[in-house]
Amino acid sequence: VLVSAEDDGEVRRVSLANSGRRPREIELTSYCEVVLATPAADIAHPAFSKMFIETEYLPEFGAVVATRRRRAPHEPEIWVAHFPVVEGELTAVPQYETDRARFIGRGRDLGSAAAMTEGGPLSNTAGTVLDPILSLRIRVAIPAGKVTRIAFWTLVAPSRAALLDLVDMHHDRNAYDRAK
Repeated sequence: VLVSAEDDGEVRRVSLANSGRRPREIELTSYCEVVLATPAADIAHPAFSKMFIETEYLPEFGAVVATRRRRAPHEPEIWVAHFPVVEGELTAVPQYETDRARFIGRGRDLGSAAAMTEGGPLSNTAGTVLDPILSLRIRVAIPAGKVTRIAFWTLVAPSRAALLDLVDMHHDRNAYDRAK
């Protein structure tokens, strides 16, 4: 896990080594909860604060994006993106989820989330939800005797245009080395 020295964001890099004699496929699922408010506002009214989050999926980047709707014109904008950069081969269409209730499931907790235990796909839905998350699922090939790396980026910016510029700038394999 690295905090970017260049921009407001972090990267979590996973390296998968296949020491076997045949290729393997591995599925990875990321998960993060979205607040986009000050800690004091979130602690004071967590459910109310989350009602103002809107999410969308950008297929050209494989990114889930969220913003907090402003309640007043003087409030600053805030945008977040979460996306993978894969050094290897994707073997399935990426999936995403932005609704915590769908991810976890009824009567469950994060440790036994339905999205992880029931084997079904993520819903691939975005928009306004009561309890927003940013979750991505990718399936990668790991050739025999090789390593596949995946960097999950989470970046924050003060506008949609600035966020898209950051996503574009970090959507390459060298971005991880620059962050070090």
